[in-house]
Amino acid sequence: MTYKGKKINKIYSSGEGYDLWAEYYDKTLSFLNSLEGNELNLILSCVEGKKVLDLGCGTGRGIKHLYDFKAADVYGVDVSKKMLEIAKKKFKKANFILADAENLPFEDESFDVVTALFLIVHVGDLKKTFEEAYRVLKNGGFFILSNINQRKPPKLKIYNDEVIIESFYHMPKHVISALEDSFFDIEIDELVYEDGVWINQIIKAVKRA
Repeated sequence: MTYKGKKINKIYSSGEGYDLWAEYYDKTLSFLNSLEGNELNLILSCVEGKKVLDLGCGTGRGIKHLYDFKAADVYGVDVSKKMLEIAKKKFKKANFILADAENLPFEDESFDVVTALFLIVHVGDLKKTFEEAYRVLKNGGFFILSNINQRKPPKLKIYNDEVIIESFYHMPKHVISALEDSFFDIEIDELVYEDGVWINQIIKAVKRA
């Protein structure tokens, strides 16, 4: 499609966009890992021996971290069928479910830890996702999430075309406020910097009893 001589790129929903980009995603893993620094490693020790839910699990980048830190029982949720197909091949022991983070198919207080790494950049209404994380967590359970500093969705290259996936910019203080409004207490809130600019926010929150 063009408008006054300029090409207009379609912006895809998360499910549609990541289905298109699934086979390319793992090529970006080293870059995504670099955006977390050591802050994430300092937090993940709490998953050892625990039942953990990874929201927006994609092809399993976060699930690898969970197993590295000896999580006992791991579930992955994503809206992209193609991403989940890849994850299932890589992690035979994990449980994968096609679902939206705003409407999780689990009973109340089902998990010890919920993680959401690079998820909320695709979430417009943080409250719904945070309330679902609260609901499925046991009292005193941990919610570990990241908030990437991305003001505009990147153009992802596939073959001779581009995919743009809908995304949302969240200021760090607004993420903290939304968590507190959803009855979480903030235990850790760290910003990762590059060249003096924050590139990612790593948070460990605790479900208030």
